[in-house]
Amino acid sequence: MTTTAPEQPFLLTKRRIWIIFSALIAGMLLSSLDQTIVSTAMPTIVGQLGGVEHQVWIVTAYLLATTIVMPIYGKFGDVLGRRHLFLIAIGLFTLASIGCAFAGDFWMFVTFRAMQGLGAGGLMILSQAIIADIVPASERGKYLGPLGGIFGLAAVAGPLLGGYFVDHLTWQWAFYINIPVGIAAFIIALVALKLPSKKATKRIDILGVVLLSAATTCLIFFTDFGGDAEYGWDSLATWMWGAGLVMAAILFIVVEARAEDPIIPLSFFRNPVFVNATAIGLMLGLAMFAAIGFIPTFLQMASGTSAAASGLLMIPMMVGLMGTSIASGLLITRTGHYKIYPILGTLITAGALVLLAGMTATTPIWLICAYLLVFGAGLGFIMQVVILVVQNAVPAAEIGAATSTNNYFREVGAALGTAVFGTLFTTRLSENLLSVFTAAGVSPDEAAQATATIDPQVMSELPDPVREGIVNAYADALSPVFWYVLPFIGIAFVLALFLKQIPLSDVAGLVARGEAVGGEEAERLEAAQRAGEVPVIAGQDGVAVVDPESAAADEGDLSPGTRSAT
Repeated sequence: MTTTAPEQPFLLTKRRIWIIFSALIAGMLLSSLDQTIVSTAMPTIVGQLGGVEHQVWIVTAYLLATTIVMPIYGKFGDVLGRRHLFLIAIGLFTLASIGCAFAGDFWMFVTFRAMQGLGAGGLMILSQAIIADIVPASERGKYLGPLGGIFGLAAVAGPLLGGYFVDHLTWQWAFYINIPVGIAAFIIALVALKLPSKKATKRIDILGVVLLSAATTCLIFFTDFGGDAEYGWDSLATWMWGAGLVMAAILFIVVEARAEDPIIPLSFFRNPVFVNATAIGLMLGLAMFAAIGFIPTFLQMASGTSAAASGLLMIPMMVGLMGTSIASGLLITRTGHYKIYPILGTLITAGALVLLAGMTATTPIWLICAYLLVFGAGLGFIMQVVILVVQNAVPAAEIGAATSTNNYFREVGAALGTAVFGTLFTTRLSENLLSVFTAAGVSPDEAAQATATIDPQVMSELPDPVREGIVNAYADALSPVFWYVLPFIGIAFVLALFLKQIPLSDVAGLVARGEAVGGEEAERLEAAQRAGEVPVIAGQDGVAVVDPESAAADEGDLSPGTRSAT
């Protein structure tokens, strides 16, 4: 009796790793490009759709949706495999982009932005988790660095494209462009992203998903309502959201403590390295997104630049981010040490925030560019490093859940920062603009209408005194935001000082879980398969390689010539 056709093991060769990495790059480019295109187009979008006083919702809706789904993608990826989820995320993001382009009013646009966030959350989490699956932590920095660099590249291209579309076409093109990019990313992922399939062996924590989503939603609405001039912190509606947050959070903790396979294992919070790195990410989210989200608006309105010019002025920040992200990744791979980079990053970011807080409508453009370069360099030393630290601190079977939990808390910080500081900015801006129009002799009702529909094109047609008043209103409203976020970077610095340095694993996630063969053994087995010399079967305790002379041996007697490949 001869052996049956052998089952081929999953081999993590260098060639396969780079092919998979190309699919991840395409997905990361798609999600990060759209996030930044909107920044330069936002003043025009809210002006034409009549939502200047509600513009914070464009960012908040996207971040809220992204934040909610991150733990879902992370845990489901661990349980069910990541390939199909990655394809679903790309498809959802692309379809939502079509909806944004054809939105007929402001709130319809916000709804489709939230749908985009549902896809973007998956693309970000799954890209980082798949890297951990296929590359050991000791070598992962040189891959996570370029992923961070892609974010930087898209953040340069996004504002430029957004500005060009606003100035020369229409703002809808900021979303039309996602259609071919999304289709290309889907095809690349479909062809290149070959990963082992999995089936759930434990009950999926559906109740945990529902409660976590409810707690996140209540948290964001609590901060939004509290910072809104219409409601405020003394409003019953605000504190109803706060009560919902407390109830959902308590129930979530109770459910997770009893769940067979919790979506966020509570054991993570007994791991000091995980807790420290995740807290740094939370503080970074508060500061980074609150600042980045409104810088293009400041450049357009306060500095009087066009949408395209404001996109160009964002280049220094992204050059700094790309440079330090890639450099720190390479240095970590070379030395195995990571602790110094978050310390440097928080110090540099804090210095940049102090400089940005001093900006006025008369600050020279070249000086703003220098501030942004420093700001980006600080962020690049932190963003990808904390992901690497978290992934290295947990078992291989929990890489997805750990990655998504870390990102979840960073996005919670981002949503909080955008909601709280964005609301402070918008409220102060609306008051300033009302004063400008009222001082110009406009009636209160007309002033309120003018405030809701102001955009760069409209502003250019106004009399010089009114235009100058609007510029000063934007400058006065935004500059204090940088002071508000500075203490959170200070907390991140203290946390970075206490971040523990532990050895980086030299085994990829798939190999550690017994789902693949990696390293030199994978290269040898692939060469043997191509040469047709060694049939390979998957054994119960690993991969067994059968020598040619034993290929015709009985299935029950494979001991002669059999070697373990693990």
